[in-house]
Amino acid sequence: MSQFFHIDDLERQRATADNRYLEFLRVPAMSAGVYVLPKGGTDPQKPHREDEMYYVMKGRARMQIGSDHAEVRSGSVIFVEAELEHRFYDIEEELDVLVFFAPAEQE
Repeated sequence: MSQFFHIDDLERQRATADNRYLEFLRVPAMSAGVYVLPKGGTDPQKPHREDEMYYVMKGRARMQIGSDHAEVRSGSVIFVEAELEHRFYDIEEELDVLVFFAPAEQE
């Protein structure tokens, strides 16, 4: 398994697969992927059984985690505890996000 990744390559793979999310790493303790939401789009995700960390690479939106709401933009790092309701909304610019699940996301 490759230990080195480049965002441009991952984005091409995700776009070719025509999916919002591309998982590129899975080991028992963690999984990682690239998640993209278009400007004006809707985030359909539901709470996960795993803790999550997001790193916003580009874009601008708002995010709801439980009853908290905040603006997120390029450079934002967000932690979401397992089972907590969360989603991006008011997506003003296409949102490109690195997502890390710990342990690996259960499908």
